[in-house]
Formats: sequence, C-alpha cells, structure tokens
Amino acid sequence: MPVPQTPSDVLGAILREVRFTTAAYRWLEMSGPFRLVFDRPGLRGVHLITGGACELALAGEVVALSAGDTVILPQGDDHELRYGSAPATSGFELAARAQGVRLRHGTDGPRTTIVCGAFVAGEPGHPALSGLPRVILVPASERRWLTPYVEALRQEAFDAGPGSDVVMARLSDAMIARAIRRHGEVTERPGWLAGLRDPHLAAALGAMHSQPARPWTLASLAATARLSRTAFAARFSAAVGEPPVHYLRALRLHKARLLLRDERLTVAAVAARVGYSSEFAFAAAFRRAYGVPPGIWRSI
Repeated sequence: MPVPQTPSDVLGAILREVRFTTAAYRWLEMSGPFRLVFDRPGLRGVHLITGGACELALAGEVVALSAGDTVILPQGDDHELRYGSAPATSGFELAARAQGVRLRHGTDGPRTTIVCGAFVAGEPGHPALSGLPRVILVPASERRWLTPYVEALRQEAFDAGPGSDVVMARLSDAMIARAIRRHGEVTERPGWLAGLRDPHLAAALGAMHSQPARPWTLASLAATARLSRTAFAARFSAAVGEPPVHYLRALRLHKARLLLRDERLTVAAVAARVGYSSEFAFAAAFRRAYGVPPGIWRSI
C-alpha cells in the first residue's frame, strides 16, 4: 500500500499541476498620487507594500494597504493600486519602462514603494484554480515568515546583477507558494485548500490527484480517507464546496484536455487514460463540461 501523502505533499502536487511561474517583477517607487491599473488577461498579481500606503481596488471592493502588507491575486482579476486622485496608468506598461528592476515615478508628495510582480498559471483551466480566493492578504502583523523573501527581493532590486530577474522570479514563486499554504491554514472559504486541513480529506485529495484514472467510487475514496461513505461525502462537500465525484470528474476532464492537446491519442485511449471505461460516457461528460465533443475540441 502506498504511503499516504501529507497535506503539504498534496499542496505541492497541486501547485505543480497548476504550474505557477513568475513572469515579471519590478520595484516601483511612486511619489504623490497615482493610479496603477493591472488588467492584462492571464497575468496574476503579487504586490508587496514596502513603504507608504495605498489602496487595492477590484470589482467594487477596496482594501487599504500599508507598509509591510502583501497581497496576491491568484485568480488574475483586473485590479488597481492607487493613492489619492490621479489619471490611470497601466501598471504593466509602467513596469516595462523600468531600467532594470527599479523604477521611480512621480514628483512631489508622499512616497509609496511597491514591489510588483506578475505570475501566470501554466494550466489556467485547472479545476484547482477555482478553489483559490480572489485575494490573499498577508498583513504586516502576520508576515514574519515573509521577511526573508522581501529582504532578498530588496537586495536584488537595489544591487541588481546578472540574473537578477531570474533570482527575483524564483523568490516570488516560493513566496506565493508559502502565502497560499498559509491561507489554507486559516481560511473558512470552501475549497481544496480548506480540505487539506482535514487529514482524512487530504488523503482522498492526494489519491485523486496522484491516480485520477483509478476506478474510484465513493466507497473506495471513503476507505482511503478512513471514513464511512456518509461521513466522507458530507465532510468533503462541506470543506471543498462540491461532492467528491464532481471534483474527481473535473480533474479527469482537465487531464483529458491536456492529453487531447499534447499527445496523439484516440478519444478512446484518452478516455481510458483518465478513468472512463466507456468512450461514449467520456465524450458525453466532456461535451457537457466544455460544450463540444473531445474530437472537435482537439481541432479548435
């Protein structure tokens, strides 16, 4: 029998499946009022307020940020960082004008220093992304574990040398993973992160992600979780926000999309690889999820 995965093992496996990678990082020193707009499709933001104060605005929600706060936007929502009243400026275009990794903008007024990063999900259709919140806020009072990353980023920004972009990207990747893990430890929002706090559910989640093609049933998943079927189904739905069979189906169909896209396999072969004994049942489930049959989807 395989050794059960710990919650940290499962978290690492899921983040590897999603394949978060940092796309850019800049150290911005803003003087006076500013309004930075981040609306590039596919890019997810991470912002560290290292000095001064500003607001994060997205979808009608405004969050006050001050020195020491860190905010991450895993869903890639359009958002703004702003202070006072100023014309809108594209945060991405402003960062692109930076010489190296540092940029000074504005003239008079209070200074706000922001380390702005952008990262991408290599698998934006992965069902685990829907289990992440729109915003993860790590306030200054709770970020002691972030301090080494911030100080290392600061050193790279101010003493940039060969490969600084790469170093800052790797630091950011580690910081994002730590922030997501920390959020999972405290969140009350249903999702797989909340499920990982329950060792029984973590065992089932790990089994589904490591062996999605296995002929899982509610009974076999419950046995993996060492719970009765009734207790397992209730606990999983309450913590993760959907029944275990729904979660498993979404995981399998995402894997099927990757196989159809990346490998020259027949629809029947793909169906078997993701746990469907019937090509017809697989095609019907795929069409319900994505609106087109698997053969048509591959040619789009």
